[in-house]
Amino acid sequence: MIKPTIDYANEKFLITDEPVMKLAMDVLEILNKIDKVLIKGKGETCPAAVSVANIVTQNLLKHITKTEKIHVDSEISDDGRLISTIEVIITKTSN
Repeated sequence: MIKPTIDYANEKFLITDEPVMKLAMDVLEILNKIDKVLIKGKGETCPAAVSVANIVTQNLLKHITKTEKIHVDSEISDDGRLISTIEVIITKTSN
């Protein structure tokens, strides 16, 4: 049985093919408003999702944020191919 993704009642940020630094700044903007964000990558955007999470937690907001959880999975596309997915939850540890 496939478990549905847990809804963490936080902002969800879907990674696109935009530049990684722009995406990191968008996540930073979200974290300035709320304390938790879920970054989602699918297929070829999975490495970008990891990069964005690392930029935010290790560079932009070092010692202020942490990676709370990482969930890696895959789903079957309409044509039968497996597509990787990743969800990274980043939370603020202090203001």
